[in-house]
Parts: sequence; C-alpha cells; structure tokens
Amino acid sequence: MTPALFRDQIANLTTQLAGRPLDATLDTWLNQTHGVGSVTYTALRASCEAGVRDGWLCDREGGGIRYGRIFKPADDLHGFSVDVVDMQDIAGPHHTHPQGEIDLIMPLDADACFDGRPAGWLVCPPGSAHRPTVSQGRALVLYLLPQGQIEFTR
Repeated sequence: MTPALFRDQIANLTTQLAGRPLDATLDTWLNQTHGVGSVTYTALRASCEAGVRDGWLCDREGGGIRYGRIFKPADDLHGFSVDVVDMQDIAGPHHTHPQGEIDLIMPLDADACFDGRPAGWLVCPPGSAHRPTVSQGRALVLYLLPQGQIEFTR
C-alpha cells in the first residue's frame, strides 16, 4: 500500500459522497453499503493499518494521540480532506464541524468505541461539535472533512 493507492481508494468513495447532505440518512447508507465486512471497509482498514505501520499515516503525536492529515481538500477527493488518528482510551481536543464530518471507526481492540460507537461509520452534521473519544481500547479513525474545515475550541 502506498499513499497514492490510498488516495485512489478515498477518491472512489468520495465520488459516492459528493453533494450528499451529511446527516443521519448518509450515516445509515454508509453503514449499510460500506460498513463492517464490506469490500470498502476491509480495504480502507487494511490501508490505514499499513500506513500506520509503515509510517506515512499518523506521523505526528500530541497529547497521547497519533494523527496526521494525509490529504488536503482536492477536486479528485470531491473537496474532502483526509485525516487519520490512532487513539487509545483518550479524549481529543474539542472542536466543531462547520460543514460536518464523516468518520470511519476501525477498532484495533475488539471492544474499542469512538464516541460510543463501535466499528463502522459515524456522520456528524454541519455545525456539530464533540470531544472525540476512544474508549475500551485502541482504534484508528479516518476523518473526511468537507473543505478540510474544522474549528478547535478551548
């Protein structure tokens, strides 16, 4: 796996997300169409695990969280930026999502949850906010942010 191949995987997914509202309907669709056990989920998880192992994902660390923005928003990614974090039993910094956020939750420990959700997708609507929290173990989380927009709060 390489960053270029990973980008192609993300572009194939964002083609299906372009122009769709970030809402509960999209959350349900992602989990039904690209959820745990699907070709998409399995491939993205394998790519993220390889990227972390090989050092081109989550290449920064702060406050006990490994993280990194692998791709800035771009036309081929339909305006989404791509970040991946590696978290274990920790809450990250509070932030808001001006245009929403799409998260792919990939537990590395069987019971790990992200914001109380197990493996799969979580769609946060525009204007939502949270303190991203991984509990009950370690997980990788892939974030898709429309236009890369995120606002950290105090």
